[in-house]
Amino acid sequence: METTTTTTEKNLQDELKESAHRIWLAGLGVMAAAGEEGTKAFNHLVDRGREFESKNKDEFKAQADKAKEQFDKAKTKAEGQWEEWGDKLDEMLTRSLHRLGVPTRDEIRTLTQRVEELTAKVEGLKPRAAAEPVEAAKVS
Repeated sequence: METTTTTTEKNLQDELKESAHRIWLAGLGVMAAAGEEGTKAFNHLVDRGREFESKNKDEFKAQADKAKEQFDKAKTKAEGQWEEWGDKLDEMLTRSLHRLGVPTRDEIRTLTQRVEELTAKVEGLKPRAAAEPVEAAKVS
């Protein structure tokens, strides 16, 4: 009986080994197939992407050009708006300063020029004024 049990156990062990080895080989087969099929699937997707890109390249460029054109219009409009607001602010500030009695840059330039002209005339009169008392003293 011992021989039969040993033989049966040995057969069972051999069957388990064979079964485990087959499972192992099946796993390796799955990995190999996944690698091959994965590479094929990846390459297929790359090819489809190239086709799609070449078919739609002009459309992509047109969309990009349209977006750039819209951006440029918006930028120009914004710049114009900023300039307009700046001009309005300058006008309001100038009016406020004028109401407070603060002279404008042009008024200051005009006054400075007038002061320089008057200073030159005064300087031109000084030598005459200094010379006249000396002459008056000689006559007396």
